[in-house]
Amino acid sequence: MSFSRLAGDGAPIRMWADPAGVEDQALAQLRNVAALPWVTGVAVMPDVHYGIGATVGSVIAMRGAVSPAAVGVDIGCGMTAQRTSLRAEDLPDDLSRLRSAIEKAIPVGQASHKRSVDVDHLRTGFRGWHGFWSEFDDLAAPAQSLKGRSMQQLGTLGGGNHFIEVCLDTRSQVWLMLHSGSRNIGNRLAQYHIEKAKSLPHNADLPDPDLAVFVSDTPTMEAYRRDLYWAQEYAARNRAVMMALLRDVMRTRFKKVSFDEEISCHHNYVSEEVHGGQELLVTRKGAIHAGAGRMGIIPGSMGASSFIVRGLGNPDAFESASHGAGRRMSRNKARRQFTTEDLAAQTAGVECRKDSGVVDEIPAAYKDIDEVIAAQSDLVEVTARLKQVVCVKG
Repeated sequence: MSFSRLAGDGAPIRMWADPAGVEDQALAQLRNVAALPWVTGVAVMPDVHYGIGATVGSVIAMRGAVSPAAVGVDIGCGMTAQRTSLRAEDLPDDLSRLRSAIEKAIPVGQASHKRSVDVDHLRTGFRGWHGFWSEFDDLAAPAQSLKGRSMQQLGTLGGGNHFIEVCLDTRSQVWLMLHSGSRNIGNRLAQYHIEKAKSLPHNADLPDPDLAVFVSDTPTMEAYRRDLYWAQEYAARNRAVMMALLRDVMRTRFKKVSFDEEISCHHNYVSEEVHGGQELLVTRKGAIHAGAGRMGIIPGSMGASSFIVRGLGNPDAFESASHGAGRRMSRNKARRQFTTEDLAAQTAGVECRKDSGVVDEIPAAYKDIDEVIAAQSDLVEVTARLKQVVCVKG
């Protein structure tokens, strides 16, 4: 599929979604973002839907500015996946004990580790943990009381649409996959900077206060970028620790298991990139970097397929692709429309929660992941299709 253009008075808006199928609120958001004087272009992914400040499933390229609300409050949210040496026949028929072991090893929802995880014995792929934590003291004032909590939340899942899964690909190979972000510390830093941006005089006349920006070469921008990049790294380290803990669970139960290299990607973040010869600050809110040859992950819902993809480096999309299926209805609407019986039917064959606490995550609340993948054939190529057999949610 090639992109279509959304008419507006601002920077070009290129869409890999049918505008007729996108909420009016989301279209208005896209036009408002594109009208900002710092924006050079917007790319809209096929999983697009209404969000706060900016639409989820959008890529915003700015010159000399960044909008903290467009990044969102779960800074650095993203995915990690890893293929194992196990095959479907290696798994037990009853997967409930495996799910319980994962939930015991990795706190979910609002839970934290009782003490910070000893990362020294975990093969997380990250070095310099002491240096990373020493940078905490430079973060914005609201973070300073949260260091202990942040250390205990490292290696925890959270709630909402975050998950840990054991999956099978079409060749019956077992994969591990998880989705999480920067936990409470990212949220607190984001909220602080969003309010700070709204108070700046140059943001006084914006059509939406949530579009407030920081501009380059100012103390407020430098402070935000410092906290932003730290939180993005925290999110990546959080996923790495969870994946290491998940591997330990698998090793305990499958003595000869081995693991391929991890695939990991942010899908809620800012990156400094060059496009069209311009140095830009690219915000991907619900989108992954899909540079040529770059591996990524596009998950479905808790009862649908997920995809491992390789980027095609499409410059029209600022080398981006979708971050998932994307919601087609709000959480409140899903709770009103569906029952636990519906959830059980739509997650048949998956070892997972099937109670009222996760009805808002029912597969029918999300767009069809196959249609989302088909709409971006010029952005990524699929290398593996996965289907979960275990899904852990907070």
